[in-house]
Amino acid sequence: MVFRSALVSVLQCALVMATQMRPLAIVTGASSGIGLELARLATQHFDLLVAADEPEIESAAESLRQTGAAVDALMVDLATTEGVDRLYAASRGRPVAALMANAGRGLGRGFLDQAWPEIRRVLDTNVTGTLYLIHRVGKDMRAQGSGRILITGSIAGFMPGTYQAAYNGTKALLDSFSYALRAELEGSGVTVTCLMPGATETEFFERADMMDTKVGTSKKQPADEVAKLGFEAMLKGDGDVVTGWQNKLRAAMAKIAPSGALAEQHRKMAEPGGARAK
Repeated sequence: MVFRSALVSVLQCALVMATQMRPLAIVTGASSGIGLELARLATQHFDLLVAADEPEIESAAESLRQTGAAVDALMVDLATTEGVDRLYAASRGRPVAALMANAGRGLGRGFLDQAWPEIRRVLDTNVTGTLYLIHRVGKDMRAQGSGRILITGSIAGFMPGTYQAAYNGTKALLDSFSYALRAELEGSGVTVTCLMPGATETEFFERADMMDTKVGTSKKQPADEVAKLGFEAMLKGDGDVVTGWQNKLRAAMAKIAPSGALAEQHRKMAEPGGARAK
């Protein structure tokens, strides 16, 4: 009986030690959509620190814990440098093996019809907060000689975003930035992967006030499928992945079509009221 109890204790300690030895991954925008699906995949390999700017991050974290993974959650505004600093501090000095910088915000309708605070929030969330977080975590990864960074860009970054002008502009920056950072980190042990989906089945279009547009009401790629492609590309250290053959076709067309034609094509998909047009 004593031997059995001792054996159980040893096994429990071994399990705890194995859990503690798992590398740490940070996933932002993890309360729903692509971010939550990335976090689900990450539970197979990592302990997690997940973050979002809404209280649903707590219920998301609880569902992730059902896998047996160690998951810490933080509700934080990653549109601010203070919020990014809070997230960085929440890692408690543990080396970060993977950073999935997925937090993002969309905004539909004409640029001059949008409220400036909403435009500014898109810019601060998608660009300022994302780059600042990558700067903080990436420097640590370079110092430790290992790490994986996944940036959620978009094929939207390949085309002028009529009725999504600010959003597409932020994604163009992220797409370009990811390639540049990857080149700068070559040979460092740190890889950078850009996940470039097209329209995905998430809450994005509802939150961006685009449910009266063609793209908002059209059939979209499932979020779990997009996340799986991105996560696998990150693990392999690939530079980028465009998800789905239709998006690959759109990305290829965007490289050769005139910008004016692309802007007009985007108008048809994102114009307010377009869902009612015949």
